[in-house]
Amino acid sequence: MFKSLFHWKVLLNIALAMAIFAGMVWLTFRWLEFHTNHGEEVPVPNVMNMSVHDAIKILDDSGLEYEVDSFKYDPKFRPFQVLAVNPNPGANVKNGRIITLKVNPKTWAKVAIPDIIDRYKGLAFNQLNLVGLKVGDTLYEPSIQRDAVLRILYNGTSVKPGTQIPRFSAVDLVIGSGPLRNVSIPNVVGRTVQEAKKIIAQALFEVGIVEHEDGGRDDSDIVYYQDPEFGALRDQGMQIDLWASKKTPAELQNKIKQLDDMYRPKIDTTLAPIEYREIPSVESTPPAPKTTTPPPASTGSANAERTKSSNATRTAAVTSQKPASAAAKPVSATAKPADKPKPKKVVIE
Repeated sequence: MFKSLFHWKVLLNIALAMAIFAGMVWLTFRWLEFHTNHGEEVPVPNVMNMSVHDAIKILDDSGLEYEVDSFKYDPKFRPFQVLAVNPNPGANVKNGRIITLKVNPKTWAKVAIPDIIDRYKGLAFNQLNLVGLKVGDTLYEPSIQRDAVLRILYNGTSVKPGTQIPRFSAVDLVIGSGPLRNVSIPNVVGRTVQEAKKIIAQALFEVGIVEHEDGGRDDSDIVYYQDPEFGALRDQGMQIDLWASKKTPAELQNKIKQLDDMYRPKIDTTLAPIEYREIPSVESTPPAPKTTTPPPASTGSANAERTKSSNATRTAAVTSQKPASAAAKPVSATAKPADKPKPKKVVIE
């Protein structure tokens, strides 16, 4: 059996198989060298600080592929300037190797404008600063929303919340300055309800009660009455009530008169105006006691005074001498008072 293994035919077959295997391996490596350009390397050109267009042209001439990526925007460098190259310039790479270029963008990355419509201006400023946007001019216009943001302007054009603009851009804000006072009421009689609502909104008033004659809600009905009336002076933001019908105002004169009597009563100006006078309040003070000056004493009056005093002394003495039992008796109510002595008349010549 072992002798058959060393037969020349067997050895020849083994040698042929090994030769074929070695040839296939050699051909494989040769094919790989040819396909991968083994041993053929080119240096990476130095394209640092060039514009991206010039760098791409040089890489194309060198037979290298490229991939462009952006860095964070840096205002110190020019837009589209190559700031980094990977692999580094001077490194040997094969033809077809992808070279990554890091380029400075044209401007800042874009951010979305936050929704600040109808927000207080102080809160709006803070929200814009948080996303990296600056507040440019603040423009004021009449509005019932005092200090509220009405519109957002970017480069003079009105933009909506969510619009993408470069970071650190400046936006202008239109802010309400508050309602005006003593503004003339617009005339909407004869207009449709839809047109009347637009006119009222443009004048910065509010639509109040809208009463339809047929009880419906058709905005094509014609307004035949309004309150307040046309030309009245009111502050912006106040309500204007409307009465509408499918008929024309000329056909509803009786209804208009009834509404006039209710909302615009006539005042008779022929009557004299009523005057209101303020009556001053008087404080009650007690009357001062009357002081009488006695007349000069004459001789006759002096004697009369002496007589009165002597009589009074005698009466008091008699009363004190009566017993207690007599004092307890009831005094008659019909008792006459003692006669007063008459004063003597004295004639002085």
